[in-house]
Amino acid sequence: MREKGAGGEAKRLAILLSGRGSNMVALVQAVQNGVLQGLAEVAVVFSNKPDAPGLETAAGLGCPTASLSSQGRKRAEYDAEVVEILNYYQPDYVVLAGYMRILSPTFIRAFAGRILNIHPADTHQHQGLHAYEWAFENQLPETKITVHLVDEGLDTGPILAQHPVDLRGLTPWAK
Repeated sequence: MREKGAGGEAKRLAILLSGRGSNMVALVQAVQNGVLQGLAEVAVVFSNKPDAPGLETAAGLGCPTASLSSQGRKRAEYDAEVVEILNYYQPDYVVLAGYMRILSPTFIRAFAGRILNIHPADTHQHQGLHAYEWAFENQLPETKITVHLVDEGLDTGPILAQHPVDLRGLTPWAK
């Protein structure tokens, strides 16, 4: 039997997304029926895009959802409001699962040491957006999915886990 977190309680996750939510679905499934069952619970799925398809998917999976449009907003002011919203759900960890915004120091400091990012590249090789495009342009045979702690740099936090992804069958130059 797996041990729960300190205090014996499942850790509460706030999952942040901006789009379809494919990484969110994998996390929710791991919480509901997989390796995270009993260790974590989804406190909220949040998006900066109220029309993000991932919110409807999350609701269909039984997760609480929340959103606040980031369009036209200043980063620090917006992030301060998001911190307030997330604090209502009392997350132990914030998981960035396709959240397509660079976080301000306001946000990072509010959840310091408790923000994890799922990044579609080896962060030692590529930071920021368009990681797969970068890998294809450089004709890499593989990349790595990286889970790392978020700090105030762009994809510079300590790496917690990596998993290789074979790109050879997906690249346009594969014969």
